[in-house]
Amino acid sequence: MSTFEAGYRSLSLLVNLTWDRLFYIISVFLALMAGAYLVSLF
Repeated sequence: MSTFEAGYRSLSLLVNLTWDRLFYIISVFLALMAGAYLVSLF
């Protein structure tokens, strides 16, 4: 049972780290798209 609990904890930690990285990539992509849009206006 403790082995299962440790595996679950490491899996949730991995999901949290991956979600953090995914959020970072999405925000960088949105910033680049917003910059390209502003440049195309002027």
